[in-house]
Amino acid sequence: MADNPETAREKAIAAGTPIPQTTIPTGNNYGAFAESPFYQANPELAPTGPTGPTTGATGPTGGSTGPTGNTGPTQPPKSAFAVALDLLSQYGIDSLAPDVQSLLQENLKDDEFSVRLKETEPYKKRFAANASRTAKGLRALSPAEYIALENSYQKILRNYGLPASYYTRGTDGISKNFETLISGDVDPTELNERVVLAQKRVLDADPNVKKALKDFYPDIKDADILAYTLDPTKGMEEIRRKVTAAEIGGAALGQKLGTSMARAEELAKLGIDAKAAREGYATIAEIAPRGSQLASIYGEGPYGQTEAEQEVFNLSGSAAAGQKRKKLSELERSAFSGQAGTTAGALSRDRAGSF
Repeated sequence: MADNPETAREKAIAAGTPIPQTTIPTGNNYGAFAESPFYQANPELAPTGPTGPTTGATGPTGGSTGPTGNTGPTQPPKSAFAVALDLLSQYGIDSLAPDVQSLLQENLKDDEFSVRLKETEPYKKRFAANASRTAKGLRALSPAEYIALENSYQKILRNYGLPASYYTRGTDGISKNFETLISGDVDPTELNERVVLAQKRVLDADPNVKKALKDFYPDIKDADILAYTLDPTKGMEEIRRKVTAAEIGGAALGQKLGTSMARAEELAKLGIDAKAAREGYATIAEIAPRGSQLASIYGEGPYGQTEAEQEVFNLSGSAAAGQKRKKLSELERSAFSGQAGTTAGALSRDRAGSF
């Protein structure tokens, strides 16, 4: 005996086959799945069904109201499972399809459906970073939030021209790099800054900056500069400090001078940036060699790069370094002028950067 319409509809939904035409109503309808706990637990994934076109014509009016037209038929709605499969595929989680079908057939309540879905292995694998987040006391992200973050990451990394390996996702929609970033609670703004620090301020900068970075921090290998800066376990303050120190060291190398990591980090803490470092070391390259030569000639205490850095960058000992340089200048002028000293006007004109 043939099934009645309701029985046929229920069997179609459970089996994942199209709903029989005899049960199709007009308007929005995606079968039982449109009202299912899956959409109620995940409203961001809910579809909007199409409304069928009106095909009948409205009758003419006169002394009495004319007949109205008939509403045209809608497109055959998909079964609950077919609708689910389409959506899961769009989000790269079609591996969840068998689990969703099974849960739909159990007719679970909303909260139980959501819990059971998140306990499935495909769900846990696709949104693996959520486990790490909750272990750290962070909020687990919904599928829509999770995927939106991945899309933002991909756009940023692609736009900066990073190698495709940094943002390519597998056929399952998963990227281990993205999983690490989501676990570390890295938002798109922070990721953008991390990429700029690595790409623009190191890799695309003066080669001396990259050399200084490797000299100061040998644990950061050339091929790993990007990986290092994109690692959420490395705090932004630590990365900023190391990149700025490398820029300062690069400025010194650009003037054929050397400097230590300790000095570069000291200058970075004082707010010396790449521009100030380039200007400062250009001045130091002028005054330090001459100061050292004069100190040797007149038997005075040393005046070399260290003292010039103190004076130019206003470090501890800057006053003493300035006085030493001025004294050397006086001795040099006195030797050439035959005078025992110099005038107050000459002293006032003396400045860092000139002997």
